[in-house]
Parts: sequence; C-alpha cells; structure tokens
Amino acid sequence: MHNLRDKRSFFLLISLLMGGFNALFAQSDSIPMPQEPIPNQLLKTRNTLILPLVARSIETDWSLGLAGSFTFRFNRHDTLTRTSNTQALALYSLRKQFIAAINGTTYFPGERIILNYQLSYSDFPDKFWGLGKNAPSSQEEAYAFRQYYVYLHFQRKLRDRVFLGVVYEYQRLLAVDYLPGGLFDQLQVAGRDPYHISGAGLSLTYDSRNNAFAPDKGGFLQVFFNHFSPAFGSNFQYTNYVIDFRRFLRIYQQQVLAIQAYGFFNAGEVPLRSLASFGGSNSMRGFYDGRYRSKNQVVAQAEYRVPLFWRLGAVGFVGVGNVGNHLGDLNFQELKYSYGGGVRVALNRKERLNLRIDYGWGAGQGTSHGLYFQLGEAF
Repeated sequence: MHNLRDKRSFFLLISLLMGGFNALFAQSDSIPMPQEPIPNQLLKTRNTLILPLVARSIETDWSLGLAGSFTFRFNRHDTLTRTSNTQALALYSLRKQFIAAINGTTYFPGERIILNYQLSYSDFPDKFWGLGKNAPSSQEEAYAFRQYYVYLHFQRKLRDRVFLGVVYEYQRLLAVDYLPGGLFDQLQVAGRDPYHISGAGLSLTYDSRNNAFAPDKGGFLQVFFNHFSPAFGSNFQYTNYVIDFRRFLRIYQQQVLAIQAYGFFNAGEVPLRSLASFGGSNSMRGFYDGRYRSKNQVVAQAEYRVPLFWRLGAVGFVGVGNVGNHLGDLNFQELKYSYGGGVRVALNRKERLNLRIDYGWGAGQGTSHGLYFQLGEAF
C-alpha cells in the first residue's frame, strides 16, 4: 500500500497519457478563468478520446478502469471561451470498490453562462472510526454503501471574473451495510438506513487565476450554501455552507507557492454521507478520506511547486485542520497535521496538466500515511 509495487501499471499509464491525454482533463472546480486569449487561430471544435485508466489512493489502493472524454467548442472562431468538456469513467479497485461517473463543464459563448455537472453511482466498501475529533484508531469498523449522486451548478457572469450561481444536489443512499450493535448503532448515526436528500442553494465566485489546472498567479474565492428540505423531497432537513479561498504566488522564476483555506459547515440533522469528511487526495493528504467525520471542518494547506527538468517537477506540502460538531469545537485542541511531498509529470505542457504522485503523512490522534497516484493538482 505504501510503495509502487506495480511499476508496469505506472509506466503503462505514463505512456497512455503522454500519447493522448491532452483532451482528457477534469477541472478542480467549475470556473477557472484564463487571463490571456488563445492564439488567434481556427480551433478544433470536437475531440473524443477513450483510454484505459490506472489510479491509486489510500482509500482504494490500485484502481483499474476505462475513461472517455469529449471536448467541444460552440464556435471554432471563439478563442476566448474555454473548451467545454465531458468525462465518463468506470473504475474498479483492488478493494472491490466500483465507481461509475459522468461529469463535465459546458462554457457557453463568451462564458456568460457556465454549467457544471456530475452524475455518479458508487458501490464502495469503506471505513468508519466514529464522529468528531476524538476517533481512536482502535475503533475502526468496516462498512459499505451504495448510492446515486447528482450535482448541478448553473452560473451566470455578473461582471469580469465574478459569477452568481444556482446549485442543486441529490443523493440517494440505497444501502448501508454495517456491524449491528457497532459504532453506527451506538452513536445513532443519522443516515445509517437508506435515505435520499435533495437541496438547492446559491453560490458567488471570484476567480482571477491564470490557468485552469496549475495556476502560478491569481486567486479564487467561492462561497455557497445549499439547503436540503422536505420541500425538495429530502428525508433530512439541514443547510450546508462552504467557503473556499485559494491564492497562487510566483516566488522565484517558475516556483509557485499555493495556499488554500477551506471551511465546510452544516446546520441541522446531517446524514452520514453529507458530513464533513476529513482527509483524501486533495485535502490533508496522508489521512484516509473520512478518517474524521463531523458536521463542520476547517482546513488550511500550502504547497510549494518547483519545476525540475524536462517534464518533471517536485512539490512539498503541509496542512493543518480540525473537525467538530459545533463551531466552538473548531479550535486548536487536538489539531490534525499533514505533510509530504511528491513528483509531477507534465502530460500537457500547454494546459499545465500534470500526473500527480504524492506521499503524505497525517498526524493527530495516531498517525497514517499513504501514496496518491492522481491526475491534476490537489487544489
């Protein structure tokens, strides 16, 4: 789990991506804003690509599957509007986890309207340690869930770099298989039985980044809320609030300091799969995604990115954060820390799309560590 045991899979992925992954990319969020126009030339309006896919994380171990990408433009003469994209993938992990998903972003002419969407199905054996910041490693229990998920984010440009959006989210949890009498029953975890949620809300975003995938200057600020209510057909009533701030600074030549502050807050009765999930491949690397679960979460992380030679680069990262059932619990007591480093391989230099190989350590109530083999930067 903690080393590259299958080098053949690694080099297979590299060769496949080098040959044709320039059209297959997934944006970390829905509205990266390029600051320079694409050179004035006729652009290809459609491109379709289907490739085998290999990935790895602490939660899944190695995953194998198939990925497809469709990229397009409404007008080949429009060099300012970014390329719209749709991706589809099906992955099966060595831990018998299955994920099928379709997601993408459509940029309408002039980027006056942007539509971001995601539809997925998951059959996922997972782990649970309890709720809150006190979740000892000795409490680990296995469980599994099956769910459908739908996310839609419609955005309208208000002015340059500023967007107002409408968010809709639907989740249907088909089944949760857990140990009777274990933590789920002892803690009376909401959502341990099948349920569905449905909610809508608003977003406001400011984005001055100069690149979609690996910016070296600019900033990003997005705030939104999403209200789940029986009025929308939801089994649970609660409101989710999110704030995401990022800043990218060019320190020396092409070396970049990337900073992120992220807050995730809930009010009301929040079911299992909508709780703040601490850790993962993009936040607090080194912690299992869901190692700590609670209503609220705050995380601050920084990454220093250094180009080396050819297509290679290196990064070092640190993070600190906490979870809590109440806002007052988000304090300096029992803070969690993460740190690590990694290598970047440029798959598409023009788009700055990188293959990411990271190794992270998490320290808090016990320690954890693991390897990440992903596409695109963490944030």
